[in-house]
Amino acid sequence: MRTTLRRASGFTLLEVMVSLGILAVLAALVWGSFAPTWDAKQLVAEQAEHYHGIRISLQRMSREISMAFISDNYDPKRYRERPTHFVGRDSGDDDELRFTTLAHERMYQDAKESDQSVVEYRIDRDPDDRDKLALIRREKTVIDEDPDDGGTEAVLATGIEGLDFEYWDVEEKDWSREWDTHDTGYTDRLPERVRITIHAKDETGQVRKYTTQSVVFLRTPLGK
Repeated sequence: MRTTLRRASGFTLLEVMVSLGILAVLAALVWGSFAPTWDAKQLVAEQAEHYHGIRISLQRMSREISMAFISDNYDPKRYRERPTHFVGRDSGDDDELRFTTLAHERMYQDAKESDQSVVEYRIDRDPDDRDKLALIRREKTVIDEDPDDGGTEAVLATGIEGLDFEYWDVEEKDWSREWDTHDTGYTDRLPERVRITIHAKDETGQVRKYTTQSVVFLRTPLGK
């Protein structure tokens, strides 16, 4: 009998290498077509997060400022002057505002805190990216004779170019760039409204202004 030998079916190494090469070229072409779309999606997501941070910051600042207060209920033997205050300083596009407010929220059930605190807003270097400026919020839950010392800081929004505060003076019927309850003219009153403006770059690199206003409800000292 004659035995017929059949050649084993399959791919040669050369055929496999050619196939892999073609597959790599196709993958590169597909990735090249999708990469711009992915980059655009990432850019849109980053911009949306940036605008969301600015909007949330304005809402929070407006709420806390609206609940600002000063009070004559304090011990004059312990304090030389009223510890509650409202101090807004004009520094061009880097304004600062520090005030006492009733807007503090306790995060823990048994925390020895009240709804009163000292809150400060300012522009400073982003602690996570020193090349950027950020909107910083500092809160101190104890109102004492040294409001500039202590408290905890948090970044409200990053990529900020400037911060402006303006204060509506009912007596002058005009906006004031500064307000200090330690000064004689403002000792016993708070502004009727505060206009808050955040400067930040948009997607084109242009600096835009985002503005809101907060109405202050308690404009005269408590205890009067």
